[in-house]
Amino acid sequence: MKLLILAALLGLSFAQFNPNTKSGRTSIVHLFEWRWKDIAAECERYLAPNGYGGVQISPPSESIKVSNPFRPWWERYQPISYNLCSRSGTEAELRDMVTRCNNVGVNIYVDAVINHMCGSGGGEGTHSSCGTWFSATKKDFPSVSYSSWDFNDGKCKTSNGEIQNYNDIYQVRDCRLVGLLDLALEKDYVRGKVAAYMNKLIDIGVAGFRVDACKHMWPGDLSNVYGRLKNLNTKWFSSGSRPFIYQEVIDLGGEPIKASEYTGLGRVTEFKYGAKLGEVVRKWNGQKMSYLKNWGEGWGFMPTGKALVFVDNHDNQRGHGAGGASILTFWDSRLYKIGTAFMLAHPYGVTRVMSSYRWTRNIVNGKDQNDWIGPPSYSDGTTKPVPINADSTCGDNWVCEHRWRQIRNMVIFRNVVNGQPLSNWWDNGSNMIAFGRGNRGFLIINNDTWEMTITLNTGLPAGTYCDVISGDKSGTKCTGKQVTVGSDGRAYFKINSAEADPMIAIHVNAKL
Repeated sequence: MKLLILAALLGLSFAQFNPNTKSGRTSIVHLFEWRWKDIAAECERYLAPNGYGGVQISPPSESIKVSNPFRPWWERYQPISYNLCSRSGTEAELRDMVTRCNNVGVNIYVDAVINHMCGSGGGEGTHSSCGTWFSATKKDFPSVSYSSWDFNDGKCKTSNGEIQNYNDIYQVRDCRLVGLLDLALEKDYVRGKVAAYMNKLIDIGVAGFRVDACKHMWPGDLSNVYGRLKNLNTKWFSSGSRPFIYQEVIDLGGEPIKASEYTGLGRVTEFKYGAKLGEVVRKWNGQKMSYLKNWGEGWGFMPTGKALVFVDNHDNQRGHGAGGASILTFWDSRLYKIGTAFMLAHPYGVTRVMSSYRWTRNIVNGKDQNDWIGPPSYSDGTTKPVPINADSTCGDNWVCEHRWRQIRNMVIFRNVVNGQPLSNWWDNGSNMIAFGRGNRGFLIINNDTWEMTITLNTGLPAGTYCDVISGDKSGTKCTGKQVTVGSDGRAYFKINSAEADPMIAIHVNAKL
């Protein structure tokens, strides 16, 4: 009997590593700060037809409204209740979005902020996204309801209640992160409130959660909360499906808290991935693309089955979080497309694509003074809709990297090669590389400063293929380059180093 119980518990745990994406879909896109109405429309008109598996949404819980600076993006990470009304929309709009996205096979993953409430200096009143009254001063959040009994201040041993030393695991987990009121997640009452919030979202139909600030919570407390979560809604998911859990744990080495403490509970965000890939693509610190041959665990990353990976995220594209200046972002679009193509072609981890908005940067001594700026908004702080231009790009400062042809087509590439091993690796010892995925796809990149002309074994069946980086397959024609693979699986490639996109990708579904 004990073995049966253990097997059941292990089954629950392991299931939380599965993103529950529909068959043939593999990647998530983070539609950062999008409104629920726009996400619903995007699922139907673009994400589903182009093979995206799911959307990470910004925190849907009611948050504080910050006026100085005016309506920053990070106010979403300061909850004052678990009511489902935010700058992205109402609960009704959230429910409609989840239903519409699920109905076309695109999952929704919620950014869950459960470590803390708003900042201790948040004041008292109804300055919140739903107009709910709260008092940060008294630690009174009646809509949940939380009182001063539900916070960790009594456990924190620092002089000011803040984290002062990241080498002290008790401070990191029991004290306030940049002034945010730290919830006592060891208490059964708090655990119950958090689980009830997450279970409401599961009932609505979400497929899982990106759990914010996990380094600042004890693994045992998180394990207890995850154990209280319901199975997914059987209207859209098979019976017994568990919510996908991926946890934000920044671990670049050098601190006592390790990502490995959380990999038994669900997947973990592998921050080393984007930081190191940025160094390689930028050719910093002597790094070369040829060194990517043993990419993944060979670089000291967590096991592939435990990792969620990304080139950049909403924090580190602003210099927050982890990775520093090496992080590739849409501001460096050419290098960004190289890094993203590599990520989507390589089998390591579950992949997440970033979709951003543009802001006016003001770099002073290497730091962006405008890193706080919120999404494109009207004068009252209301988020603007995402307009779609005739050429399928986005307007009004919405960047929409997920709509860039090169990235969209590599998302499809990943779907086509899913389950195939990395094969036919080639490099020139410098910054030209190529590799296949079994007999279904092949990517070649020239990140050197001279022209590449070479014949390589692709492993693909003979035929003529459309290069999905430079164009699209349209019927029996290709709007970009074509590649001919011989009966021996070999093909000739020519890539000028000055090209806008110095790479070629072919796969079996792009055969003409």
